[in-house]
Amino acid sequence: MKRLIFHVDVNSAFLSWEAARRVRRGEPDLRLIPSCIGGSPESRRGVVLAKSIPAKQFDIKTGEPVAFALRKCPSLTVAPPDFKLYSACSKAFKDICRSYAPVVEEFSIDECFLDFTGTQHIYPDPIALAHEIKDRIRGELGFTVNVGIGESKLCAKMASDFEKPDRVHTLFDAEIPEKMWKLPVRDLLFVGGSTTRKLNEVGIRTIGELAKADLNFLKGIIGNKNSLQAHNYANGIDPSPVRAQPEEPKGYSNSVTLEDDVRDLETANAILLALSDSVTRHMRRDGAKAFNVGVTIRYLDFKNRSHQRQLSAAIDTTNAVYETAKQLLAELWKDRRPLRLMGISLTNLTKEAAAGVQLSLFGEEERLDDKRDEALDKTVDALRGKFGSAIVRRGTVMKTGLNVARKFNGESDLNKNH
Repeated sequence: MKRLIFHVDVNSAFLSWEAARRVRRGEPDLRLIPSCIGGSPESRRGVVLAKSIPAKQFDIKTGEPVAFALRKCPSLTVAPPDFKLYSACSKAFKDICRSYAPVVEEFSIDECFLDFTGTQHIYPDPIALAHEIKDRIRGELGFTVNVGIGESKLCAKMASDFEKPDRVHTLFDAEIPEKMWKLPVRDLLFVGGSTTRKLNEVGIRTIGELAKADLNFLKGIIGNKNSLQAHNYANGIDPSPVRAQPEEPKGYSNSVTLEDDVRDLETANAILLALSDSVTRHMRRDGAKAFNVGVTIRYLDFKNRSHQRQLSAAIDTTNAVYETAKQLLAELWKDRRPLRLMGISLTNLTKEAAAGVQLSLFGEEERLDDKRDEALDKTVDALRGKFGSAIVRRGTVMKTGLNVARKFNGESDLNKNH
């Protein structure tokens, strides 16, 4: 049986959701004027999260500082982000999708996959169905989506990225040579800048050229794993199912863009503690432990460096992660060049309770310390669950005089990596 997959993608989601709200209030439509969603230009965290089509004419780019965008377009309307609104709009359009499809997979806050395989008697015309879903979202919620249709998640997502906004596109297997192979290789899903450069250097510039390339040749260019996935995707091969339930996370990470340059180890360690506190709390909530701890830093020139360590026993306590992260930072940041971003990642996860038990060379005293850390974290987690995240803050953070703890009380900086 041929699969039938839809990919529904909100056009310029954050900006569209804010624009729809303002239109309902009788205010100007942000989608029709140079506008963006972004933080305060006075803040180091003030970057462009989304932009309108008119803003593109001023070469405004997603991810650049709002201050830079305003220099390019002084009349730019800047709207602050509102994640509560985004969550509500995300749920609303996905609820409409669920009213049609037997299986819906949430891919991100503004994207989802719908599996209509075997529903040809209910929905004999997939293209008409896609238009109905698209038009209903626009009519009821006030924002537009693109719908891509294919026989795999890959092809459906590639199709939804064709001409925007408010469109329906197909990329069935028979259409791959005509519609996909002519595209530049950088447009293929999960092919990043580094892979694109390597492929371009050996003359592979289109997805079609990648599809026809010898797999063994590709392995020597971009590695075994990357070459197999890229070659399969270039040929439209993607058997991955549409999952109604999210997969187990493969890792947890948290990072913060710093409002002031960090130049000393004491301040950096305080931020590491706040990051450790936040990321372990979310990991413990899911009942997981990590065998691998990683630290990432970013300098003022936007260059990143990272360092990680594989542990012999899985850990989940704030103190254990913090102590490991401090060691990693000391090894990584020897030049003490000013930092603008710091992050922590926890990977190689397990949910086996025994995985955290390690025989200690230091005997019973160290095991008692571990037990005390576990008990402390359990108490702090319970207090925060009852009274809110700000009810307890770690002492080392408070001693620095920095207001860093507040950055990690919410979900906005934290990612679960799947």
